[in-house]
Amino acid sequence: MYDEEKSNDGAQKQSLANKFSKLFSELEDCDKNEYKQKIEEIIALMEEMDEEELYSTFTKEIFNKMDEMIEEEKLSMENALFLLIHIGRFISLKDIWNDGFRNSLLKARFEKMVAEEDEKKEGNDEKLIADLGECMLLFGGSTSMEFDSVCVPYLLKVALNKEENEETQKEVETALMALSCINICYKVEKDLYLNEIKEIIQYHEKHHNLTRLAYQSAWGFLIILSLNDQKTIEVIVDELHFEREAARELDELMQSVDWKKKEEEEVKEKGKNEELVLKRWLQNFDNFFVPCGALNKECSGIVESIVGVLRVSRDNHSEIGKRCILSFEAAAEERAVKVDALLKSGAVDAVLEGIQQPTLKHYYMWNCLIFFKDASMLLDEIGGEMEDAKRKELKREMFEKMEEEGYEDIVIWLYHYICPSIFGDFRLVENFPDYFVYL
Repeated sequence: MYDEEKSNDGAQKQSLANKFSKLFSELEDCDKNEYKQKIEEIIALMEEMDEEELYSTFTKEIFNKMDEMIEEEKLSMENALFLLIHIGRFISLKDIWNDGFRNSLLKARFEKMVAEEDEKKEGNDEKLIADLGECMLLFGGSTSMEFDSVCVPYLLKVALNKEENEETQKEVETALMALSCINICYKVEKDLYLNEIKEIIQYHEKHHNLTRLAYQSAWGFLIILSLNDQKTIEVIVDELHFEREAARELDELMQSVDWKKKEEEEVKEKGKNEELVLKRWLQNFDNFFVPCGALNKECSGIVESIVGVLRVSRDNHSEIGKRCILSFEAAAEERAVKVDALLKSGAVDAVLEGIQQPTLKHYYMWNCLIFFKDASMLLDEIGGEMEDAKRKELKREMFEKMEEEGYEDIVIWLYHYICPSIFGDFRLVENFPDYFVYL
């Protein structure tokens, strides 16, 4: 039976790959009207593919072939960009790693085109630069600081369009998605972009002109700007009230997602998209905790909101649950939250509850253990005579919780009998046994 299922799965994947190859080859002979239909068929086909299939489909060879089609005038640049932006949106929304484009001749072509348009200064094609920027960013982030400095102003100009028709909303959404993909390794000229992205966020809060995905992406870009920048993080926390806005968005998204559906079951498009937007918010928090911890900004409100997501997602949406645990881990690791806040917010309770699941997955267990390790380091940092009583009280509270609920034995068993065999040597801080659990 296993061999038969494996064979059927392989046949289905081969069928999807063949369908894609056929559709892609037909692009050369399409007229303008047929082209849009073909792209819709390609996007629908991508929805059927899993991550492995998508990764193996969008290879360097595919992008090189597209470059060849452009060179031989079998595919117009307008149609190529139209197709790539749609595929890039899909890959970015699904958070799929794709290195085929990064190493392709097509990427080199686009970089050259951006440089040539920039050299014109006056009379350059602003839409072309914005479209090229979207393609480059959606397929894997910035390529250089110089590229950012050319493309970002044009993408912000698109994103600042306040018309509320459907076509404009889609363009704004795509531009903001692309901006949120900027590689955080490159230094971004924060002062040039801070006012524009603030305006976009504040205008939406008054007029609700953005889609949920666009609004999340706007915050994603702003959080990238905040890395290692005290002024920007203070704007986010104190002026734009990120914790309040993020908590409200998470609450509304939680009401929209069908939590009773199994992960493998089909869901309505709206529900599926909102589930993906929720995941993107959780990823935003990881980056948000970095500058907050460095500047000693307390993020307990965010952690409390994530607790709610973890609890509703636990039964049928393990991937979202995993993201929640990773966010707790990041908050503790970056010192963006204190141990007592982890207790009061319910984060510790929520993590411990998950450990008792009969269908516990290995990666979930691993993330839980990492979270406890990072949280124990926070306890270790509470020092001085004035803080000694507080540290002892937190230790006592955790020990009692573990003993009452029977969690201590469960975690000991997970660590000693499962973790080493799967993950090898799991090194903890020297005095970890004094805190939380006797691992």
